[in-house]
Amino acid sequence: MPLHPSDKRALVCGGTGRIGRAVAARLEAEGWRVVAAGRADGDLRRVDGAAEVVAHALAELGGLELVVHAAGDGFQPKAIEAITEADWDAAFGVTAKGTFFLAQAAAPALGETGGVLVIVEDVASFRPWPAFAPHSAAKAAQAMLTRTLALALAPHVRVCGVAPGPVAVEPGSEARRAAGTALGRVGSPEDVAAAVSYLAGADYVTGSTLFVDGGQAAKTGPAAGT
Repeated sequence: MPLHPSDKRALVCGGTGRIGRAVAARLEAEGWRVVAAGRADGDLRRVDGAAEVVAHALAELGGLELVVHAAGDGFQPKAIEAITEADWDAAFGVTAKGTFFLAQAAAPALGETGGVLVIVEDVASFRPWPAFAPHSAAKAAQAMLTRTLALALAPHVRVCGVAPGPVAVEPGSEARRAAGTALGRVGSPEDVAAAVSYLAGADYVTGSTLFVDGGQAAKTGPAAGT
């Protein structure tokens, strides 16, 4: 059932990043009231930090129908021999721990409204990238949390994932990244935002991930990587 405009309230964590900003802008254009939270609003790696972010959103909005986890860290290419413990902590902190602690903090509010948690994953969840070992492992853990949380919070809260491919690429790498897709082009953060918007209203979808990758996974296969 479509939400009344006054009941469309969303928290976007990672809302100051490229994808998070696009998600927040898309939701606002569709009539949602949005709190776009960045790292300064609370550290998702910590239980109290995640609770702080959710409490701030609830104080401002009065409730939540949608929470989006679009925050991330630890996405730096490194050779296996150069990866440090700090690299692992950075990758798993916001991505894996942050996903769980945000869900834990937001679940009561989402349960009251029959809301949804949308987790921005990555095609790296399903494809090994040796140059991004901690990131790929953290994203795989996050993808499993999408499914685990969907079962744990059902039937009152839906949990869905969005797995972007090349949508926020470094300048100059567009042609190379586009060659890895079936559509022959890179995407944009707005493509991810459109997927989040769809899942926010897809009342019979939970525990699954929507790929927004231009057919990259279909073309290269789940075990391929660079």
